[in-house]
Amino acid sequence: MGRCRLPGPVLALLLLLCPPPSPACPAACRCSPGEADCSERGLREVPWSLWANTSSLWLGYNFITVLGPRSFPPLPGLRLLSLVHNRLELIHSRALLGLGALRELDLSHNHLTVLTPETFLPLSSLAKLNLGSNRLGELEPGVPGALPQLQALLLQDNPWVCSCSILPLWRWLSRNRDKVREKSLLLCRIPEQLNQYPIMAFGDESFRQCQDTLMSPEHYISFFIIGPFSFIASIFFCTFLGSLVVLWHSLRRESHCWRRPRVCRVH
Repeated sequence: MGRCRLPGPVLALLLLLCPPPSPACPAACRCSPGEADCSERGLREVPWSLWANTSSLWLGYNFITVLGPRSFPPLPGLRLLSLVHNRLELIHSRALLGLGALRELDLSHNHLTVLTPETFLPLSSLAKLNLGSNRLGELEPGVPGALPQLQALLLQDNPWVCSCSILPLWRWLSRNRDKVREKSLLLCRIPEQLNQYPIMAFGDESFRQCQDTLMSPEHYISFFIIGPFSFIASIFFCTFLGSLVVLWHSLRRESHCWRRPRVCRVH
């Protein structure tokens, strides 16, 4: 029996009327064109079956604790990502790969204590970053420095440790005041005598002692080279000095015996 072949124009029309099925909206989410709302769904990880054309993704009020390597499916058009009110403790350095079009990232109200610049390198288009209400005691200035398009940074309600370690961040904040939102809410938590003291109220004189005591990388290298060398040299010196003392006592005793041979024979 011969097969029935459809004319080319008819086949093209059928393909237009019946396009290939697109990925279904995750069962835990509510989807509309360009948006996926997966908030308050008890999620512990990012849903993978998201539409590739998603531009806004809401994942707030869930139980996500870790963003591992490539936690997100390919979302080349994603512009807004919200992870507010989760339990985030760790973001892997490769967790945000593939989100280069992202413009706004909200990580507020989580449990983050450490962030690395490598994590944010893929976000070359990010304009707004919210890190408020986490557990950050310090922040590497390389984190905002990794975001060339950054226009707004929110850091309020974190337990900032106002010691010499905060000096690099203070310098960055001082040079980028226009990018820092809610500057009056950046308050010290530690040490106790500076509790609730605004970070931006510090001046250069506040860090004068830190600047005097901080060592450059060259100083550290010299310290690690000279330190062990000095220790080994001191051992050789003490050994040499001890040998001289023993030799001196030995020569003195022989000289004494030569002068009084009877006494030496008795001993």
